[in-house]
Amino acid sequence: MGGIAEGRSPRASAVSGDSRPSQPCLWTPALKAGTFQRSSLMSAPSTEFYKRSNFVTHLPVGYLYSPTHFWIAPVAEVPGRWRVGFTKFATRMLGEIVDQQWEKAAGDQIAVGDIIGSVEGFKAISDIYSIAGGAFAGGNPELAGKIEAIGEDPYGAGWLYLVDGEPDTKCTDLAGYRRLLDSTIDRILEKQQSEETP
Repeated sequence: MGGIAEGRSPRASAVSGDSRPSQPCLWTPALKAGTFQRSSLMSAPSTEFYKRSNFVTHLPVGYLYSPTHFWIAPVAEVPGRWRVGFTKFATRMLGEIVDQQWEKAAGDQIAVGDIIGSVEGFKAISDIYSIAGGAFAGGNPELAGKIEAIGEDPYGAGWLYLVDGEPDTKCTDLAGYRRLLDSTIDRILEKQQSEETP
């Protein structure tokens, strides 16, 4: 499975470092009991502030996050349906996105890790991998006229696609994703420091 690859061109997988959070916690009894925050297309989720080095964002609390820097959240209006998008970290690694396309049609069966589409930025063309198994339920139709929403509002209007099924068991909650971001950013900083040292 891929993520967003820094500096690989012309076709990269969508985030470098397929590192796994230390404690994935997708389906706990509490989550199944209904404490998992449902999201609506129009409602703004509650968020937590995150900062490491020069990277600053607000991460939605009730979302799950993949090791490849996608988020996934249930759609309250349709049981079993999930909305998926890039995290702010992913959009920062991709740079400005200028185009997006889907390789799957609504109703097509997809498995975790399947390439379902791609995004094109100034840095690279990056594949979009499925982080859920089930049926592809379509891409975000608003992106056709406002592709910049992916970078401007990745947790809201810039969501990517819908899927009817189940998220990858490697997806984690916010605490796990914060640990993943910490280790990913630390590796990037270490690499930059080693390249600067003669």
